[in-house]
Amino acid sequence: MKRAIATIAVGLAASLFAGAAFAQSTLNNVKQKGFLTCGSNPGLAGFGVPDAQGNWTGLDVDFCRAIAAAIFNDPTKVRFIPLSAKDRFTALQSGEIDVLARNSTWTMSRDTQLGLDFTGINYYDGQGFMVRKKLGVSSAKELNGATVCTQQGTTTELNLADFFRSNNMKYEVVAFATADETFKAYDAGRCDAFTTDASGLYAERLKAANPDEHIVLPEIISKEPLGPVVRHGDNQWADIVRWVHFAMLNAEELGVSKANVDQQLKSENPEIKRLLGTEGKFGEAIGVTNDWAVRIIKHVGNYGEVFERNVGAGSPLKIQRGQNALWTKGGLQYAPPIR
Repeated sequence: MKRAIATIAVGLAASLFAGAAFAQSTLNNVKQKGFLTCGSNPGLAGFGVPDAQGNWTGLDVDFCRAIAAAIFNDPTKVRFIPLSAKDRFTALQSGEIDVLARNSTWTMSRDTQLGLDFTGINYYDGQGFMVRKKLGVSSAKELNGATVCTQQGTTTELNLADFFRSNNMKYEVVAFATADETFKAYDAGRCDAFTTDASGLYAERLKAANPDEHIVLPEIISKEPLGPVVRHGDNQWADIVRWVHFAMLNAEELGVSKANVDQQLKSENPEIKRLLGTEGKFGEAIGVTNDWAVRIIKHVGNYGEVFERNVGAGSPLKIQRGQNALWTKGGLQYAPPIR
């Protein structure tokens, strides 16, 4: 019995040691490479898209820049890897990318069956429908018998099936491998309706030959909590990615912005002092410097600033904050305290 217990103890210790070693791997690899590898959407305006010169912009893009800023004090130390919906999780599982920030919906199966972990929700979304005004439809419940364009390998297909089945309606799905192909088919008249996350509907409508000819129907038929994803088992890396998001939310809530972060370093507010690293060693606890949040805010901004310039009032999409407002302003965005 003693020998068996000893054997179990040795095995457990070895397992814990191996786990501890693995927990260091992603951060160490990123530092050794000298840059972060971020899996990105190749063409969703407001969230992830490169221009003709290869300059990336978007809410998810800025999130990856914030991680790079926290680690390197340099938001440009990121390489963006464009990934289709079908390939995104495989790229993360294989180690091709360090983090996936590509408008991916957090679901139970993805969280528990793919060897991956979602670290938070950086955009609360929901699936909707777009149609041409001339179709004369004002509600998704009037789409009985419609042909619907959608993208393969997404939760969109399942939500579409659930919606039509629960409303006893018939439909014909026309599915494509990429978002670009899907919308082009809809814009060319191959489908009566186009469905994806509501944020994507507003982004894709900008690409239409005549954007004003299309409307987004009022129904939201699903919960789509979108957020960054990391590999399961690397706890330190998950902590860094998770707390980059929380730092940006806490900064907005506390009124710390790109414009005033240097001035706020002199603040006597204990919450601001902990956020900016003038009190405590919270950065060191997750493997970065204590001024990690200062780096994020100075180079990228707080959550509100990132939202406004990419998808909000300062962007072509002009999406209202809605559910993505801070909890103090009627929204769902809520960060645990740094303490």
